[in-house]
Amino acid sequence: MNPQTVGKIDRRLGKPICWLLTVLRRIMGWVTPRPSEQPVRKILFLKMIEQGATVLAYRALMTTVGRVGAENVYFWVFEENRPILDLLEIIPPENVIVIRTGSALRLMFSMIGTLWRVRKLGIDATVDMEFFSRASAILAFLSGAKRRVGLHRFNSEGPYRGDLLTHRMQYNPYIHVAIQYHLLVEAIWADPRQIPMLKVPLPPIQGGDYDPPRFKPAEQERQEVRGILAKRLGLEPSGPIVLLNPNAGDLLPLRKWKTARFVELGRRLLAENPSLCLVITGAPSEQASAEKVAANIGANRCASMAGYTTLRQLMTLYALADVLVTNDSGPGHFSSLTDVDSVVLFGPETPALFGPLGSHTHVIWANLACSPCVNVLNHRFSPCNDNVCMQQIAVESVYNKVNELLRQRDTNSHPLPILS
Repeated sequence: MNPQTVGKIDRRLGKPICWLLTVLRRIMGWVTPRPSEQPVRKILFLKMIEQGATVLAYRALMTTVGRVGAENVYFWVFEENRPILDLLEIIPPENVIVIRTGSALRLMFSMIGTLWRVRKLGIDATVDMEFFSRASAILAFLSGAKRRVGLHRFNSEGPYRGDLLTHRMQYNPYIHVAIQYHLLVEAIWADPRQIPMLKVPLPPIQGGDYDPPRFKPAEQERQEVRGILAKRLGLEPSGPIVLLNPNAGDLLPLRKWKTARFVELGRRLLAENPSLCLVITGAPSEQASAEKVAANIGANRCASMAGYTTLRQLMTLYALADVLVTNDSGPGHFSSLTDVDSVVLFGPETPALFGPLGSHTHVIWANLACSPCVNVLNHRFSPCNDNVCMQQIAVESVYNKVNELLRQRDTNSHPLPILS
């Protein structure tokens, strides 16, 4: 289902439902939060959209598994955003609760069906990882969990979603999302009478504690993807492999760097490096546009792989490649699980909060005064109709960065002799 449609449903139905449930909660005397004496055995995460953000939640998920065991950790998600969970291999597959989308009616019935399953599980605590989504707050409230952790707007002008949580955390726009997710988990065992939560020192993002895990495909997987790549290119790659991901999808089109600039970048890279191969990547829904980009670049060492791989095969392609250039989107986070050098182009969003983690991520950001205009407090719907922030990123800047990374990788692969 289109994210814009999901957003409209959330606003039009979510607001009145949140208000009604808040009134019900107050009538039933559930206003004053008190520490629950019930032990926490089963924990449910709610994160319906954005697979890239799930990568940033790695530390939070691992902390939870360490506390209660993987068999007692559950995850509620839209069906199209499940693949990254399966790839991370943290949550048992049978513990992933999938909401099916496609139409408003199908979405509604699937939510009701999965809610019935959740209530039968006897969940003790929910962790709402959505930023002020009404649907996730409603589902958390209806889950039957005694402890419900999530973000609350308090006195700010943020989006309204009622008063349905027992452990209400202050949204902090100055810390990275990976830390925010981790603090949500820590709040499960804290005193909910803290207003606002969570009154603990901030952990540092540096030092590797929040770095994502390493994805290491088996040799058979590598050979399989090499075969697909050779078939698409019409030749066996013998030099460096550079990936271009030109589409950020329909969620936030403001994040897109102009397609013409990806074409220009690809032509320059191929013209000045006769051994380089160029691969266009994208989701299956972007197959036609990705193949058009490859055709516009117009070289026999360039091909599109969009729609020809599963997510795991795409991850294997990242592991085989040298450099990836991508808009701020899921692939920037997926690639952080591998050793490919990722050049991530940021514009209306800030890398300080949502930047991919890991030593192989390289951000290019114009850092305009109006950025970030896409943020949590406006439901990530910007009034901008001219993404100058992306237009300010010149092809020359990206080209130079890619060449710099290719030179570094070549030096590391063939180090200079040590002179005595």
